[in-house]
Parts: sequence; C-alpha cells; structure tokens
Amino acid sequence: MLPDILITILLIASTFYMTIVLLRFLLQLAKADFYNPISQFAVKATNPLLRPLRRIIPGWGGIDGAALVLAVLIQALAFFLILIAMSGGIPSINPLTLLVWAVLNVLDLIVKIYFWSVIAVVVVSWIAPGSNHPAIQLVAQITEPVMRPVRNVMPSLGGLDLSPIVVFLILNVVSVVIDHMKIGAGMGALAGM
Repeated sequence: MLPDILITILLIASTFYMTIVLLRFLLQLAKADFYNPISQFAVKATNPLLRPLRRIIPGWGGIDGAALVLAVLIQALAFFLILIAMSGGIPSINPLTLLVWAVLNVLDLIVKIYFWSVIAVVVVSWIAPGSNHPAIQLVAQITEPVMRPVRNVMPSLGGLDLSPIVVFLILNVVSVVIDHMKIGAGMGALAGM
C-alpha cells in the first residue's frame, strides 16, 4: 500500500512540475505574452532549475532546449524512483532505455497539453468570445503555432473555423503513434503513467 501511495504522489508531483516546464517551453515557442501573470508564474516556478541548466544548454532559434532537457530529466528521475518503489530496490535498467521512456512520455505530455488547449480555445470561443482573461489569452497563444498552419491550408467556411477538428485528428494520430512507440520501447506498466 505504501509504495502505491508514494508512486501516486511522485506521479502527480512530477507531472505537475513537468507541465509547468513544458508550458514555459511552449509559451516561448509561441512567443506568448511574457508579462501575463501566468507566464510570470511559469518563469518563477522553473527558473531555479532552468538557470543552471541554461549555462550548459543554450537556446537555439527560439527553442528553449534547457526546458526540454529539464522535462526529460524530471521524467527519467520519476520513472527511476517509481521502478525503485515497484521493485523494492535499485532496478537494473539500462539508462538509455530510461531516457527513451522519458522522451516518449514528455512528447506525450506535449501532445496532451496541445489537445486540451485546443479544446479550451474552442469552448471559450463559444461561451465567452473576445474574453480578456489572462488564462484564455495564453491558451490561445499556445495553440496558435499548431492552428495557424491548418488555418492557412483550410479556408474559413462562412465564418465557421473547422481547423480545430483537423488539429484534433492530427494530435490523435500523433498520440496513437507515441503510444505504440511506448509499447515498442518496453514501457509495459509505465506506458499508462
């Protein structure tokens, strides 16, 4: 029972912090409003771990490599600790396998962030179009890099934007591919985490 509780706490804590790190990455990728209060929270929450990492891994072309590496390291450490809790001792696992698992899970989390962000943008556009709430503005800015290419290809049909449907399909296909890659990488019980 105690290992299950520890695993649950570890999963929740690591996923929460990884989500904040990946949000910071996606906000920088989308060139979102830095002065938004939620952006400021993400910066303050991630700076203690990102600043030292940035000395080793600089940004490149608007991509914050340090944030991605931090997310992968957090996920790898979480998986390692989960394996310790499940086996009751130090597991004999190849570090490269652990790294592949972490990368796949981080990619899966990025897809989930985009998926739920697109849903939020669609729902808000129906309920409160033109809202100035900082969270709504930030979510719209995050989704713009995945929505813009689809909008450029698909014309608007009389004011009806069907691009979210295409983006949902693409994100679901990517999610299925990642799930199969997880199974192929031998994640087993960890694949659902």
